[in-house]
Amino acid sequence: MAELDVKNEARNSLTTRRFARVNEIIEAHGKSQSALIHILQEVQEEYRYLPEEILTYIAMAMELSPATVFGVATFYAQFSLEPKGKYVIKICDGTACHVRGSNPVNEAIRERVGLAEGKNTTDDMRFTVETVSCLGACGLAPVVMINDKVYGQMTPEAINIIIDQILEEEGEEK
Repeated sequence: MAELDVKNEARNSLTTRRFARVNEIIEAHGKSQSALIHILQEVQEEYRYLPEEILTYIAMAMELSPATVFGVATFYAQFSLEPKGKYVIKICDGTACHVRGSNPVNEAIRERVGLAEGKNTTDDMRFTVETVSCLGACGLAPVVMINDKVYGQMTPEAINIIIDQILEEEGEEK
């Protein structure tokens, strides 16, 4: 019996260390269910997505059912259960952007970062490319947002220059 307690204590200690940052986030917001969205937002900011094992851990730590935590994580579009790249590129395909040429911009981005059809994130985890319904900047159509920076009146040539600048800042050749 004592051996089982030692093993459980060791496992709990390892889990606590492994999820130390998640514990800090939970402690900062509290364990009430009303804090769940804020906790998920901060965890996603930390990891760039919501890994399944962390969602399960959050459920245990907050004494919520895993279904509740997964339900919130999958209901809101802001959350991702898939890993995202360092640079998240969102291409608006709302009416104004679509009419003003968002498709060629999207194609140029995917070609420039080397994304195959059906993939959203590059193998090196540098870029994630997403098409969104609206970025709320219709007057600047077509619009692209890279992380939190909005770029308006995009063309395939302009987006290639921006991506080249990002790669240059990362110390890579064009």
